[in-house]
Amino acid sequence: MPHFEIHASDVDAAKTFYQGLFGWQFDPMPGAEDVAYHLIEGADIGTGKGVTGGIMKRMDSAPAPGGPIRGGTMTFDVDDCDARYDWALANGGAEALPPQDYPGIGRCAYVEDGQGNVVGMITPAEST
Repeated sequence: MPHFEIHASDVDAAKTFYQGLFGWQFDPMPGAEDVAYHLIEGADIGTGKGVTGGIMKRMDSAPAPGGPIRGGTMTFDVDDCDARYDWALANGGAEALPPQDYPGIGRCAYVEDGQGNVVGMITPAEST
């Protein structure tokens, strides 16, 4: 996955959500002001890091909360799946799949971001 995009009805609210959830920073992309496009910078995401991402104004209405998956689901490594899940629920996110253990894979959860997207988090299993 060399690049991903997050679509949001309220770009500022989505930036606040993802900054708190993953520590991301956002830089406006010159020439893309009409869609409020911002490039994502994070520990493993951004220029020169193998994968880039952007957040932008949704072009149509957001899917209904609690509905089926609407497009691809991005899953990101986190140090503590349960702590990030709890943070998301306390900061505008909603449950999509509570934290669960998957033997040999890790602990994984999914949340809705308040903008019609579902995002996953995984604390990988320790290799022995």
